[in-house]
Amino acid sequence: MHNTFGQALKLEISGASHAERIAIRIDGVPAGIPLCTDDFTADLAARRAGAMGTTPRRESDTPEIEGIRDGVTDGGTITVSFRNENTRSGDYSQFRRHPRPSHVDFVADRKYGDAIDLRGGGQFSGRMTVALVAAGVVAKKILGDGVKFTSEIVEIGGCRDSSRFADIITDAVADGDSVGGVVECRVEGLPMGLGEPFFDSAESVISHLLFSVPAVKGVEFGSGFEGVRLRGSQRNDRIIDARGTTATNNEGGINGGITNGNPLVVRVAVKPTPSIALPQETFDFGSGRIEPLVIGGRHDSCIVLRARIVVEAVTAIALAELKLMS
Repeated sequence: MHNTFGQALKLEISGASHAERIAIRIDGVPAGIPLCTDDFTADLAARRAGAMGTTPRRESDTPEIEGIRDGVTDGGTITVSFRNENTRSGDYSQFRRHPRPSHVDFVADRKYGDAIDLRGGGQFSGRMTVALVAAGVVAKKILGDGVKFTSEIVEIGGCRDSSRFADIITDAVADGDSVGGVVECRVEGLPMGLGEPFFDSAESVISHLLFSVPAVKGVEFGSGFEGVRLRGSQRNDRIIDARGTTATNNEGGINGGITNGNPLVVRVAVKPTPSIALPQETFDFGSGRIEPLVIGGRHDSCIVLRARIVVEAVTAIALAELKLMS
């Protein structure tokens, strides 16, 4: 199984949802960057379960860091690992025979066979994103303090009125169901010139990583799909000063695959969690018939709540890769 990314900033993720630990190995980090455990606290807390609509599974997610000398990076390999402390593997034993709809169970079993660990979703689980968040912290350090990230949930369950989000999630939980949403990530302070035409365009590298996040099903930059409904005369971003500032930002801060110095804006669609409490009629390979499936275990009813910081993290990783390649 291939679990690596990057040319200049190389990542390798290992472990699984119910394995002893999850880890991410990071190569290519320049020497001399201050880094300590406290740097990870805020972003890991933003991913942690606890709010209404998130999984009851609680993990301490204390990072164990290797490769730091006297509080700074030394140019060598950094490894950040996390112990899995709260697992219930028995909840998942039935899914090879009776796979969950819209989940990875069926294809993972057919592709990798009995050798693949599907407990808790295995390497396909949203649990693995704890490693991405850790790598995102390192990536932000590489980008420097002048680059600022803000991310927010702009849609849940088809509604863009944030005052209704809590009620929508509460209703889904009460129904034993789930809801998806959209995260918007905004990055300010980026230099002009990150990215290349075609295969290493800023959009290509960022999208590559965003689609590695479990449950992500769509990515758009700037005005995205809404922008295609406008005429060019309405959508074009007029340059209004010698720095290249634009009056609008329909391109989302990228022209021709290259950052243009305006804020980078990307929105990410996160699907409803497939594991729901409601019975679902789906094929049972044991009986050879469509049978009702009742899913036990502990699952998020609105995974977008915890995906917000993951979107921010992988965007930072992609931008750090582009910076180191430039």
